[in-house]
Amino acid sequence: MLTVDFRRFPIVPGEHVLDMGCGAGRHAFELYRRGAHVVALDIDQSELDGVEKMFGAMRLEGEVPEGATARTVQGDARDLPFPDDSFDKIIASEVLEHIPDDMSAMRELLRVLKPGGRLAVTVPSWLPERVCWALSEEYHTAPGGHVRIYTRAELEAKLKSLGFRVDGHHHAHGLHTPYWWIKCAVGVNDDDNPLVKAYHRLLVWDIVKRPLPTRLAEAVLNPVLGKSVVVYLTKPSTPGRPEDLVGEEKADAV
Repeated sequence: MLTVDFRRFPIVPGEHVLDMGCGAGRHAFELYRRGAHVVALDIDQSELDGVEKMFGAMRLEGEVPEGATARTVQGDARDLPFPDDSFDKIIASEVLEHIPDDMSAMRELLRVLKPGGRLAVTVPSWLPERVCWALSEEYHTAPGGHVRIYTRAELEAKLKSLGFRVDGHHHAHGLHTPYWWIKCAVGVNDDDNPLVKAYHRLLVWDIVKRPLPTRLAEAVLNPVLGKSVVVYLTKPSTPGRPEDLVGEEKADAV
């Protein structure tokens, strides 16, 4: 299940791309399939072990274009272990909401991205996340959980203040929001609840089959109830020019 839209964030074979905070690796795997030189970074070595195994399986199954490479790196988003201007593109998906000092992580993203490079950032959307917090304290107080709820305006303003240019945004995973509301209402760890199990089956069916009715339903739900908001940005080739710091869209309240 991808959150970044690769029609808006195209990958050119041979580009060096960082998946910062890769987790289980869903975006890193897609980058690898598209022929990139992928670095999957996470602070959790157990997650990286699984990602490394999948990279190997993809190579064995012939899923990877010739010349593409992939590796895992354990590291902290606030102190990335890479030189300046290392990557053509970076994805930071569902990461910043976990980091108390999010501005440090954003500065690091700017530092390691090449001038003219592009960044895709995804975080939980304000309204769905606010409801989850209201329904369940456990949802956001567990170790390693979410420490803030972003509005899109706040997220874009922080990134623009560092020099990024905002190129656009969209919302994703509208069908997933009710699932998380149900989990928060019955207990976030109660995966045996009949409602949770039934909705989970629906989501798996949708991901595998992608039937037209659910695709249309999600398209309608995404602008209002999309679980994630995705913001696309560029590091200007000539930082500091006023025209480079003005995005194509004015951020609204959410």
